[in-house]
Formats: sequence, structure tokens, C-alpha cells
Amino acid sequence: MPELPEDEIIRQLEKTDTPTISNVVAAYPKSELCLKLYDAWFGQWYTDSTMRCMFPELGPRLGFVTTAVFSERSDQYTGVHRWALPEHLDGTRKPVILVAKQAFQPFLANRVGLFGGNLTAQYKALGAVGVVTDGPIRDLEEIRGMAFQYLATGVTPSHGDMIQTAVGIPVTVCGMTVFPGDVIHMDMHGVVKFPASRMTQVLENAQELLKREAEGRKIFEDTTSSLAKWKKSVETARPPM
Repeated sequence: MPELPEDEIIRQLEKTDTPTISNVVAAYPKSELCLKLYDAWFGQWYTDSTMRCMFPELGPRLGFVTTAVFSERSDQYTGVHRWALPEHLDGTRKPVILVAKQAFQPFLANRVGLFGGNLTAQYKALGAVGVVTDGPIRDLEEIRGMAFQYLATGVTPSHGDMIQTAVGIPVTVCGMTVFPGDVIHMDMHGVVKFPASRMTQVLENAQELLKREAEGRKIFEDTTSSLAKWKKSVETARPPM
């Protein structure tokens, strides 16, 4: 593949579904198309089933990670200064996806509509295209009009007083651990991470995998298909684990 500018690599990756990205990042370690960047099961490189895509119609999104931790306001927390997160967003390669850890006490965790229309407008102005968070959000219709993606655990209509306790640190949300500057790819299935330095390889391998899988599916369109042809097709497209 000829060397592509970064914005074109991003555009093409956003035409690919997140499960395919996961396959070349780590899911099929016995395939020569798999980069084996993490342990397939235990690498904390993708989100679990508690994560929900709020706007699946927007399709896949890719961005460079910024991070923050939010909690209820309390005397035990001092918090960070009010411009810490905006400065972090502004200083990150674009497009940006904020990965937000919601570190609220258990009895509050499912009652925090942390992100809504106002914060979304602010983050979008600073180059963000989405948020990944391990708690609920609100203002769905208002956000939908901004074409801004959220992956969260659900929705709730309100919240209490909150603060940011950390910005720009590693965080773990719904089984995935990310560092600022990582790349994440997300769609209706969830989120997958990989290093920014591997974007070109991820794209090349994903495109080749999709090509092989498409060729393999042709066997089912052939009325003379046989089990032998089926086995050969599967082994070519996706070596057994």
C-alpha cells in the first residue's frame, strides 16, 4: 500500500467495523495478519458487554485518547484545576476521544448522568468526536443532533455535584485499560485500542482480512459447494486458533 496521509488512514479505518480491527490487533494470534499486540483474552485491550453504543447509526469512529476521572464532590478530594481537561483535549492529536472513568461510590454509580449536551458541545469544539465512559449519560436527543458518539453503560436523567479528580492518566473502563495518546476504534460492538504507531499496519491487515473473508464467503454462493471447499476457504481466510 502506498504511504497515506494520517487523515486518509483515519478515514479508511472508520469505514471498517470494530470486530475486524480486533481480529488484526490481537484476536487471532495464529493468523499472519494478526499483529498480536496484546494477549487475546487478558490484555485489557477491548471493552466488555457492559458497554453500550448510544448512537449506532453514526457508524465507526476512531480517535486519539485523552483521559479523565470524575467523582462526586467530597472533602476527601481536592480535584484538578478547571482548565486541566480542556487543555488536555486541546493538546491531543485530532480527532480526540475522551475516555472517562466514573469513580463514584457504588450507590451513586448508576445515577450519574455525567455527560450531557453542554459538555458535549464543549468537547466537540476542542476536537473531540466521542466519549467512552463506564457510567450513564443523558440528553440523548440533544447530543444526537451534534453527531457526537458516546459509548456508555446506559442513561439516567440527572446527577449531583461532581469534580474531576485526575486528567491524563491511565484509566480502566469496562475491562479496557488505555493510556493518553493510544488510538481507539469504536462502533456498535464496543471499543478496541492499539498504539498510534501501528495505525498503518492495522489498516493494511484489516483490509486484507476483509478481502479474504469476502472471497471465502463466495463458497456459500456456489451451488456446487462441498465440505472440502468450505474447509479450504475457512483455513485461508482465518486460520484456526
